[in-house]
Amino acid sequence: MPTRRQFMVQSAALTAGAMGLSAMSAQAAEPTPNGFKKAVKIGMVGVPDSLEEKFRVLKELGYDGVELNSPGGPSADVVKAAIDATGLPVHGVVDSVHWNDTLSDPNPEVRAKGLAGLTEALQASKDYGGTSVLLVPGVVKGEVTYDECWERSIAEIRKALPLAEKLNIQILMENVWNNFLTDPNETARFIDELDSELVGAYFDVGNTVRYSPPHEWVPILGKRIKKLDIKDYAAKPGPGFGAPLMEGDVDWPKVMDELEKVGYVGWGTAEIQGGDKERLTWIADRMNKIFAS
Repeated sequence: MPTRRQFMVQSAALTAGAMGLSAMSAQAAEPTPNGFKKAVKIGMVGVPDSLEEKFRVLKELGYDGVELNSPGGPSADVVKAAIDATGLPVHGVVDSVHWNDTLSDPNPEVRAKGLAGLTEALQASKDYGGTSVLLVPGVVKGEVTYDECWERSIAEIRKALPLAEKLNIQILMENVWNNFLTDPNETARFIDELDSELVGAYFDVGNTVRYSPPHEWVPILGKRIKKLDIKDYAAKPGPGFGAPLMEGDVDWPKVMDELEKVGYVGWGTAEIQGGDKERLTWIADRMNKIFAS
């Protein structure tokens, strides 16, 4: 059995730890700085129980919204009930089939599946009250050249544009490690060729580090940037995407300065390892610091 002194010391340590977490939670729950809106991908929310409970925790921690997945996401009724109960909106969805059923595949049947997935995601985003679908437009690999990826994905996205326009849902291209659109000028040219106000860039800040500094992308993409994915990256011998926010190779003050120059204010969604309430609190705090830099 601990002595009275040991008990007091242990109690003080536990209280200090709780106060530290409480202080961080209060700081994270502050309004997102400079008019930005912070969100996470739903898969990052390691909180058990219902979708409603996940939304409630995010709301308590100061998040402004969340991004879901489609096809395969929850029903519109379940999502609407969670939104009504918590006041946390869904700002968009991620196309959940764009890596497997690519719009650039040589097989027209696979491309058709990819297009069906995109149209389902557009409808889901509308049903959830969102404004966008995040899309990886294609993948350059052994049997798919760069030009073929360009032509096929452009053709399939054009087929989805009438529905996007009817629903008023944006189709936003994410820059990823797909050997395609790895340069900001090419990304801008691809978006411009689709010639629609509902097509833009879902600018993933951390993903560009492999190719060039992210702050160099912003002035080139300019007004085409409609939403942001927030992650960091530390090149070798660093931990790659395992780098904590603000501890990798992204120069966040420069990124934020360039975003201010092009007039971007809007959603920034974390796309990193999630976890429990404590982890989500830490992420919210780091995002606040990024947006304030």
